[in-house]
Amino acid sequence: MVSIKDVAALAGVSDRTVSRVVNGEALIRPKTKKKVQKAIETLGYVPNQAARLMRTSRSNVLGLITDVVATTPFSTDIVRGIQDALDDTSYTLLTVNTSADPAKEHRAWQIFREHGIGGVFYVTMFHRDVPPETEFPNTPTVLVNCSAPDQDLPSIVPDDYQGGLNSVRHLVEQGHRKIGYVVLNELILAADLRGRAFVDGLAAAGIDVRKEWIVPGRVGAIFADKLVAFENARRILDNPDRPTAIVCGNDEIALQVYCAATDLGLRVPDDVSIIGFDDFQVITTGITPALTTMALPYRGMGALAVRMLLDIIAGRPPEKMHVEYSCELVVRNSVSPPRLPGARSAISI
Repeated sequence: MVSIKDVAALAGVSDRTVSRVVNGEALIRPKTKKKVQKAIETLGYVPNQAARLMRTSRSNVLGLITDVVATTPFSTDIVRGIQDALDDTSYTLLTVNTSADPAKEHRAWQIFREHGIGGVFYVTMFHRDVPPETEFPNTPTVLVNCSAPDQDLPSIVPDDYQGGLNSVRHLVEQGHRKIGYVVLNELILAADLRGRAFVDGLAAAGIDVRKEWIVPGRVGAIFADKLVAFENARRILDNPDRPTAIVCGNDEIALQVYCAATDLGLRVPDDVSIIGFDDFQVITTGITPALTTMALPYRGMGALAVRMLLDIIAGRPPEKMHVEYSCELVVRNSVSPPRLPGARSAISI
Protein backbone atom coordinates (compact mmCIF):
# COMPACT_ATOMS: atom_id res chain seq x y z
CA MET A 1 0.00 0.00 0.00
CA VAL A 2 1.42 3.38 -1.03
CA SER A 3 2.14 5.64 1.94
CA ILE A 4 2.72 9.35 2.35
CA LYS A 5 6.45 8.56 2.84
CA ASP A 6 6.57 6.94 -0.62
CA VAL A 7 5.09 10.08 -2.18
CA ALA A 8 7.53 12.30 -0.25
CA ALA A 9 10.51 10.22 -1.40
CA LEU A 10 9.47 10.33 -5.07
CA ALA A 11 8.78 14.05 -4.97
CA GLY A 12 11.92 14.84 -2.98
CA VAL A 13 10.05 16.66 -0.22
CA SER A 14 9.16 16.08 3.42
CA ASP A 15 6.18 14.09 4.67
CA ARG A 16 4.82 17.34 6.09
CA THR A 17 4.91 19.02 2.67
CA VAL A 18 2.96 16.15 1.11
CA SER A 19 0.41 16.41 3.93
CA ARG A 20 0.03 20.15 3.38
CA VAL A 21 -0.57 19.64 -0.36
CA VAL A 22 -3.12 16.87 0.30
CA ASN A 23 -4.94 19.02 2.84
CA GLY A 24 -5.09 22.02 0.50
CA GLU A 25 -3.11 24.29 2.79
CA ALA A 26 -1.84 27.62 1.50
CA LEU A 27 1.77 28.83 1.18
CA ILE A 28 2.93 25.90 -0.94
CA ARG A 29 5.06 26.94 -3.89
CA PRO A 30 3.36 26.05 -7.19
CA LYS A 31 6.46 24.14 -8.38
CA THR A 32 6.53 22.06 -5.20
CA LYS A 33 2.78 21.45 -5.32
CA LYS A 34 3.07 20.26 -8.91
CA LYS A 35 5.86 17.79 -8.01
CA VAL A 36 3.83 16.36 -5.16
CA GLN A 37 0.69 16.06 -7.26
CA LYS A 38 2.66 14.28 -10.00
CA ALA A 39 4.09 11.84 -7.46
CA ILE A 40 0.61 11.17 -6.06
CA GLU A 41 -0.68 10.46 -9.55
CA THR A 42 2.30 8.26 -10.47
CA LEU A 43 2.03 6.13 -7.33
CA GLY A 44 -1.75 6.11 -7.16
CA TYR A 45 -1.67 7.39 -3.58
CA VAL A 46 -5.05 7.72 -1.85
CA PRO A 47 -5.06 9.92 1.30
CA ASN A 48 -6.42 8.27 4.43
CA GLN A 49 -9.24 10.65 5.20
CA ALA A 50 -10.46 8.49 8.07
CA ALA A 51 -7.12 8.93 9.83
CA ARG A 52 -7.22 12.66 9.21
CA LEU A 53 -10.71 12.83 10.69
CA MET A 54 -9.55 11.02 13.83
CA ARG A 55 -6.65 13.49 14.25
CA THR A 56 -8.50 16.73 13.54
CA SER A 57 -12.23 16.02 14.01
CA ARG A 58 -12.62 17.67 10.58
CA SER A 59 -12.89 15.99 7.20
CA ASN A 60 -11.97 17.30 3.77
CA VAL A 61 -15.66 17.42 2.94
CA LEU A 62 -17.51 20.72 3.04
CA GLY A 63 -21.27 20.90 3.43
CA LEU A 64 -23.73 23.00 1.47
CA ILE A 65 -27.23 23.54 2.86
CA THR A 66 -29.79 25.07 0.51
CA ASP A 67 -33.51 25.78 0.66
CA VAL A 68 -34.49 25.32 -2.99
CA VAL A 69 -31.48 26.85 -4.73
CA ALA A 70 -30.07 23.50 -5.87
CA THR A 71 -33.16 22.85 -8.00
CA THR A 72 -33.67 26.42 -9.21
CA PRO A 73 -32.16 26.84 -12.71
CA PHE A 74 -30.81 30.38 -12.29
CA SER A 75 -29.72 30.25 -8.66
CA THR A 76 -27.56 27.19 -9.25
CA ASP A 77 -24.89 29.66 -10.39
CA ILE A 78 -24.07 30.07 -6.68
CA VAL A 79 -23.42 26.34 -6.37
CA ARG A 80 -21.42 26.36 -9.60
CA GLY A 81 -19.28 29.21 -8.29
CA ILE A 82 -18.58 27.27 -5.10
CA GLN A 83 -17.81 24.04 -6.94
CA ASP A 84 -15.54 25.75 -9.48
CA ALA A 85 -13.54 27.41 -6.70
CA LEU A 86 -13.13 24.06 -4.92
CA ASP A 87 -11.81 22.27 -8.01
CA ASP A 88 -8.19 23.23 -7.26
CA THR A 89 -8.41 22.23 -3.59
CA SER A 90 -8.53 18.90 -1.79
CA TYR A 91 -12.09 19.52 -0.63
CA THR A 92 -15.24 17.84 -1.91
CA LEU A 93 -18.78 19.14 -1.53
CA LEU A 94 -21.78 17.45 0.07
CA THR A 95 -25.05 19.23 -0.80
CA VAL A 96 -28.31 18.91 1.10
CA ASN A 97 -31.53 20.48 -0.20
CA THR A 98 -33.95 21.18 2.66
CA SER A 99 -36.90 22.58 0.63
CA ALA A 100 -37.03 25.30 3.32
CA ASP A 101 -38.21 22.69 5.85
CA PRO A 102 -36.79 23.40 9.38
CA ALA A 103 -36.91 19.69 10.26
CA LYS A 104 -34.88 18.77 7.18
CA GLU A 105 -32.43 21.58 7.93
CA HIS A 106 -31.97 20.30 11.50
CA ARG A 107 -31.29 16.81 10.14
CA ALA A 108 -28.75 18.20 7.65
CA TRP A 109 -26.76 19.82 10.45
CA GLN A 110 -26.90 16.55 12.39
CA ILE A 111 -25.51 14.62 9.41
CA PHE A 112 -22.74 17.20 8.97
CA ARG A 113 -21.74 16.91 12.63
CA GLU A 114 -21.72 13.11 12.49
CA HIS A 115 -19.37 13.20 9.52
CA GLY A 116 -17.06 15.87 10.93
CA ILE A 117 -17.76 18.26 8.06
CA GLY A 118 -14.95 20.84 7.83
CA GLY A 119 -17.19 23.83 7.09
CA VAL A 120 -20.58 24.77 5.69
CA PHE A 121 -22.01 27.04 3.01
CA TYR A 122 -25.54 28.10 3.96
CA VAL A 123 -27.18 29.19 0.70
CA THR A 124 -30.66 30.56 -0.03
CA MET A 125 -32.52 30.98 -3.31
CA PHE A 126 -33.35 34.64 -2.82
CA HIS A 127 -31.69 37.43 -0.86
CA ARG A 128 -33.13 37.42 2.64
CA ASP A 129 -32.38 37.64 6.35
CA VAL A 130 -32.61 34.26 8.04
CA PRO A 131 -35.12 34.08 10.93
CA PRO A 132 -33.65 35.06 14.32
CA GLU A 133 -34.48 31.63 15.75
CA THR A 134 -32.30 29.86 13.16
CA GLU A 135 -29.61 27.85 14.94
CA PHE A 136 -26.12 27.47 13.52
CA PRO A 137 -23.95 24.79 15.19
CA ASN A 138 -20.33 25.46 16.09
CA THR A 139 -19.01 24.68 12.61
CA PRO A 140 -17.22 27.21 10.37
CA THR A 141 -20.07 28.63 8.26
CA VAL A 142 -20.48 31.25 5.55
CA LEU A 143 -23.93 32.52 4.60
CA VAL A 144 -24.48 33.11 0.87
CA ASN A 145 -27.35 35.20 -0.52
CA CYS A 146 -28.59 35.72 3.01
CA SER A 147 -27.46 37.21 6.30
CA ALA A 148 -28.13 36.76 10.01
CA PRO A 149 -28.17 40.25 11.57
CA ASP A 150 -28.57 38.81 15.08
CA GLN A 151 -25.64 36.41 14.80
CA ASP A 152 -21.92 36.87 14.29
CA LEU A 153 -21.62 34.95 11.04
CA PRO A 154 -19.87 35.97 7.80
CA SER A 155 -22.25 36.58 4.92
CA ILE A 156 -22.22 37.50 1.23
CA VAL A 157 -25.22 39.11 -0.47
CA PRO A 158 -25.78 40.94 -3.76
CA ASP A 159 -25.81 44.73 -3.53
CA ASP A 160 -29.43 45.07 -4.63
CA TYR A 161 -29.61 48.69 -3.57
CA GLN A 162 -26.63 49.84 -5.63
CA GLY A 163 -27.86 47.74 -8.54
CA GLY A 164 -31.21 49.50 -8.35
CA LEU A 165 -29.52 52.90 -8.34
CA ASN A 166 -27.45 51.97 -11.37
CA SER A 167 -30.57 50.87 -13.26
CA VAL A 168 -32.16 54.28 -12.79
CA ARG A 169 -28.90 56.09 -13.52
CA HIS A 170 -28.56 54.25 -16.84
CA LEU A 171 -32.04 55.33 -17.94
CA VAL A 172 -31.44 58.92 -16.83
CA GLU A 173 -28.15 59.01 -18.74
CA GLN A 174 -30.10 57.95 -21.83
CA GLY A 175 -32.34 60.98 -21.38
CA HIS A 176 -35.39 59.45 -19.71
CA ARG A 177 -37.39 61.54 -17.24
CA LYS A 178 -40.68 59.61 -17.29
CA ILE A 179 -39.78 56.34 -15.59
CA GLY A 180 -42.09 53.66 -14.20
CA TYR A 181 -41.38 50.69 -11.99
CA VAL A 182 -42.92 47.20 -11.94
CA VAL A 183 -42.05 45.82 -8.53
CA LEU A 184 -40.94 42.44 -7.19
CA ASN A 185 -43.03 40.71 -4.54
CA GLU A 186 -42.96 43.21 -1.68
CA LEU A 187 -42.36 40.37 0.82
CA ILE A 188 -38.85 39.85 -0.58
CA LEU A 189 -35.96 41.86 0.87
CA ALA A 190 -34.61 42.65 -2.61
CA ALA A 191 -37.92 44.34 -3.45
CA ASP A 192 -37.42 46.76 -0.56
CA LEU A 193 -33.78 47.47 -1.44
CA ARG A 194 -34.40 47.93 -5.17
CA GLY A 195 -37.56 49.93 -4.48
CA ARG A 196 -35.76 52.38 -2.20
CA ALA A 197 -33.01 52.65 -4.80
CA PHE A 198 -35.58 53.51 -7.47
CA VAL A 199 -37.00 56.37 -5.40
CA ASP A 200 -33.55 57.61 -4.35
CA GLY A 201 -32.25 57.37 -7.92
CA LEU A 202 -35.07 59.55 -9.23
CA ALA A 203 -34.56 62.05 -6.39
CA ALA A 204 -30.83 62.27 -7.16
CA ALA A 205 -31.71 63.12 -10.77
CA GLY A 206 -34.30 65.71 -9.72
CA ILE A 207 -37.18 63.64 -11.09
CA ASP A 208 -40.52 63.45 -9.29
CA VAL A 209 -41.84 59.99 -8.43
CA ARG A 210 -45.10 59.23 -10.21
CA LYS A 211 -46.78 56.87 -7.73
CA GLU A 212 -49.31 55.75 -10.33
CA TRP A 213 -46.39 54.41 -12.37
CA ILE A 214 -45.17 52.14 -9.54
CA VAL A 215 -47.15 48.91 -9.82
CA PRO A 216 -46.84 45.32 -8.51
CA GLY A 217 -45.26 42.64 -10.65
CA ARG A 218 -45.82 39.69 -8.31
CA VAL A 219 -48.21 39.33 -5.38
CA GLY A 220 -48.95 36.69 -2.76
CA ALA A 221 -47.08 34.47 -0.34
CA ILE A 222 -43.48 33.61 -1.26
CA PHE A 223 -43.30 30.39 -3.32
CA ALA A 224 -47.05 30.70 -3.95
CA ASP A 225 -47.13 34.18 -5.49
CA LYS A 226 -48.44 34.97 -8.94
CA LEU A 227 -47.42 37.25 -11.78
CA VAL A 228 -49.53 40.37 -12.26
CA ALA A 229 -46.93 42.31 -14.24
CA PHE A 230 -48.64 42.01 -17.63
CA GLU A 231 -51.94 43.60 -16.65
CA ASN A 232 -50.36 46.29 -14.47
CA ALA A 233 -47.74 47.25 -17.06
CA ARG A 234 -50.41 47.31 -19.75
CA ARG A 235 -52.51 49.67 -17.63
CA ILE A 236 -49.77 52.28 -17.20
CA LEU A 237 -48.65 51.99 -20.83
CA ASP A 238 -52.17 52.27 -22.27
CA ASN A 239 -52.25 56.02 -21.79
CA PRO A 240 -51.05 59.04 -23.81
CA ASP A 241 -49.19 60.19 -20.69
CA ARG A 242 -47.12 57.06 -20.17
CA PRO A 243 -43.57 56.24 -19.02
CA THR A 244 -40.86 56.28 -21.67
CA ALA A 245 -38.90 53.72 -19.65
CA ILE A 246 -39.74 51.01 -17.11
CA VAL A 247 -37.51 49.48 -14.44
CA CYS A 248 -38.49 45.87 -13.73
CA GLY A 249 -38.06 44.01 -10.45
CA ASN A 250 -36.50 41.07 -12.29
CA ASP A 251 -36.15 39.63 -15.78
CA GLU A 252 -39.27 37.49 -15.50
CA ILE A 253 -41.28 40.64 -14.84
CA ALA A 254 -39.47 42.37 -17.72
CA LEU A 255 -40.67 39.64 -20.08
CA GLN A 256 -44.25 40.36 -19.02
CA VAL A 257 -43.71 44.08 -19.63
CA TYR A 258 -42.42 43.27 -23.14
CA CYS A 259 -45.62 41.32 -23.76
CA ALA A 260 -47.77 44.17 -22.46
CA ALA A 261 -46.02 46.67 -24.73
CA THR A 262 -46.37 44.38 -27.73
CA ASP A 263 -50.05 43.84 -26.95
CA LEU A 264 -50.54 47.62 -27.17
CA GLY A 265 -48.60 47.91 -30.42
CA LEU A 266 -45.63 49.59 -28.73
CA ARG A 267 -42.05 48.84 -29.70
CA VAL A 268 -39.11 48.19 -27.40
CA PRO A 269 -37.06 50.36 -27.14
CA ASP A 270 -38.50 52.85 -29.68
CA ASP A 271 -41.67 53.53 -27.70
CA VAL A 272 -40.65 52.28 -24.26
CA SER A 273 -37.26 51.28 -22.86
CA ILE A 274 -37.15 48.32 -20.46
CA ILE A 275 -34.45 47.28 -17.99
CA GLY A 276 -34.48 44.09 -15.91
CA PHE A 277 -32.62 42.63 -12.97
CA ASP A 278 -30.90 39.22 -12.51
CA ASP A 279 -29.54 38.46 -16.03
CA PHE A 280 -31.48 35.21 -16.31
CA GLN A 281 -30.11 34.52 -19.77
CA VAL A 282 -32.89 32.19 -20.87
CA ILE A 283 -34.92 35.41 -20.89
CA THR A 284 -32.40 38.20 -21.42
CA THR A 285 -30.83 36.75 -24.57
CA GLY A 286 -33.89 34.83 -25.71
CA ILE A 287 -36.17 37.78 -26.39
CA THR A 288 -35.94 40.45 -29.08
CA PRO A 289 -34.53 42.97 -28.56
CA ALA A 290 -32.16 41.41 -25.98
CA LEU A 291 -32.79 42.74 -22.49
CA THR A 292 -30.54 45.26 -20.75
CA THR A 293 -30.35 44.18 -17.11
CA MET A 294 -28.42 44.18 -13.85
CA ALA A 295 -26.60 40.87 -13.41
CA LEU A 296 -26.74 39.17 -10.03
CA PRO A 297 -23.14 38.13 -9.24
CA TYR A 298 -23.97 34.60 -8.12
CA ARG A 299 -20.85 32.83 -9.40
CA GLY A 300 -18.59 35.47 -7.93
CA MET A 301 -20.43 35.24 -4.61
CA GLY A 302 -19.92 31.46 -4.58
CA ALA A 303 -16.20 31.78 -5.30
CA LEU A 304 -15.77 34.42 -2.59
CA ALA A 305 -17.63 32.19 -0.12
CA VAL A 306 -15.04 29.46 -0.72
CA ARG A 307 -12.15 31.84 -0.04
CA MET A 308 -13.81 33.10 3.13
CA LEU A 309 -14.64 29.63 4.45
CA LEU A 310 -11.16 28.19 3.78
CA ASP A 311 -9.62 31.20 5.53
CA ILE A 312 -11.84 30.61 8.55
CA ILE A 313 -10.97 26.90 8.63
CA ALA A 314 -7.28 27.87 8.49
CA GLY A 315 -7.74 30.20 11.47
CA ARG A 316 -7.69 33.44 9.50
CA PRO A 317 -10.66 35.72 10.21
CA PRO A 318 -12.33 37.21 7.11
CA GLU A 319 -11.40 40.79 6.23
CA LYS A 320 -15.11 41.71 6.20
CA MET A 321 -17.87 39.86 8.01
CA HIS A 322 -20.61 41.14 5.67
CA VAL A 323 -19.94 41.61 1.95
CA GLU A 324 -22.33 43.32 -0.45
CA TYR A 325 -21.21 42.06 -3.85
CA SER A 326 -21.63 44.53 -6.74
CA CYS A 327 -24.16 43.83 -9.48
CA GLU A 328 -23.00 44.58 -13.04
CA LEU A 329 -25.00 46.45 -15.67
CA VAL A 330 -25.27 44.33 -18.82
CA VAL A 331 -26.12 46.62 -21.72
CA ARG A 332 -28.03 45.03 -24.59
CA ASN A 333 -30.71 46.48 -26.88
CA SER A 334 -33.83 47.21 -24.82
CA VAL A 335 -32.86 50.75 -23.79
CA SER A 336 -32.47 53.78 -26.03
CA PRO A 337 -33.04 57.54 -25.69
CA PRO A 338 -36.73 58.51 -25.61
CA ARG A 339 -38.31 59.49 -28.92
CA LEU A 340 -38.98 63.14 -29.51
CA PRO A 341 -42.67 64.11 -29.54
CA GLY A 342 -44.12 63.50 -33.00
CA ALA A 343 -41.32 61.17 -34.10
CA ARG A 344 -42.35 57.88 -35.68
CA SER A 345 -40.91 54.44 -34.96
CA ALA A 346 -38.77 52.86 -37.62
CA ILE A 347 -40.64 50.22 -39.61
CA SER A 348 -38.89 46.94 -40.43
CA ILE A 349 -39.20 45.76 -44.03
